[in-house]
Amino acid sequence: MFSGGGLNPRKMKKMMEQMGIELEELEVEEVTIALMNGEKLIFRDAEVTKMEARGQKTYQIIGDPVKDGNGISAKEVDKISKDDIEMVMQKSGVDEETARKSIEATKGDLAAAIYRLK
Repeated sequence: MFSGGGLNPRKMKKMMEQMGIELEELEVEEVTIALMNGEKLIFRDAEVTKMEARGQKTYQIIGDPVKDGNGISAKEVDKISKDDIEMVMQKSGVDEETARKSIEATKGDLAAAIYRLK
């Protein structure tokens, strides 16, 4: 197909226009994606490009999401250990979900997570 090696941006843009493809960079503050399981992925400072071709619009989002808008990344949420959750549960007398949310809200600071639940 296209190697892109020898094309300059103006030629590429002209070729895309000839094929009926329009690109537009969107200035966005925040993009939220609501997942079917109730979670939300929130992209702040993301780069969003809208591409329109043959009546179809496609949006590309480039950036790192946070889960539920709590400031902790989706990757970090998975790293919260069972031991940390159990410690917060034991010290504060709350259920697992409440303990996890408190740890997420404090970005992994266990002492702060316990303190905010008391």
